[in-house]
Amino acid sequence: MTVSLFDQFMSPSYLGVPLASLAISLPWLMFPAPSTRWLNNRLLSLQAWFINRFIQQLLLPLNLEGHKWATLLASLMIFLISLNLLGLLPYTFTPTTQLSLNLGIATPLWLATVIIGMRNQPTHALGHLLPEGTPTPLIPVLVIIETISLFIRPLALGVRLTANLTAGHLLIQLISTAAFSLSSSMPAIALLTATALIMLTLLEIAVAMIQAYVFVLLLTLYLQENV
Repeated sequence: MTVSLFDQFMSPSYLGVPLASLAISLPWLMFPAPSTRWLNNRLLSLQAWFINRFIQQLLLPLNLEGHKWATLLASLMIFLISLNLLGLLPYTFTPTTQLSLNLGIATPLWLATVIIGMRNQPTHALGHLLPEGTPTPLIPVLVIIETISLFIRPLALGVRLTANLTAGHLLIQLISTAAFSLSSSMPAIALLTATALIMLTLLEIAVAMIQAYVFVLLLTLYLQENV
């Protein structure tokens, strides 16, 4: 039973070829490319409105130097939302439940923010390691603590996204298994369980979008400290 629950998080393969790359690349085909026409269809207009509103809210606390990241952050947001939502469909694979993928996304972007801070304003970037007004005996301890907290940021980004999606998928599978098992013996209880499953699925749709937004928002906050 325990093995079957976690089988859904194994990377599928066909003829020895991992299909995770296919699952990662397919979401891009779902979004229509902007055209040169003055009037677009409703899907393109909705897509453009969503991206514009998201970029405005995300780049509000950043200065002009940080606005160069707008395209990257918007693309990452849409990419993560697509993967998270497609993973809720039956017989699909969710790449963002793999910690290796999430760390592979989080670590280079976090490292880029640190390098930008060290290059543009090294004194200010290093000043985050020692809060102002720290007593002299606590300086070595606080420098070590702040350094550890700095290097643990990409791990926190990856683990947060992985844990939330994994927990949601496990809950959906447990409740759906219970509803199917009770359908023959206790139909009333099975109906209540199925209702709870529908509500949980709606909640997971919201979690999938919120976790993608939180991932990009935290990257924006890290960028804000270094630009």
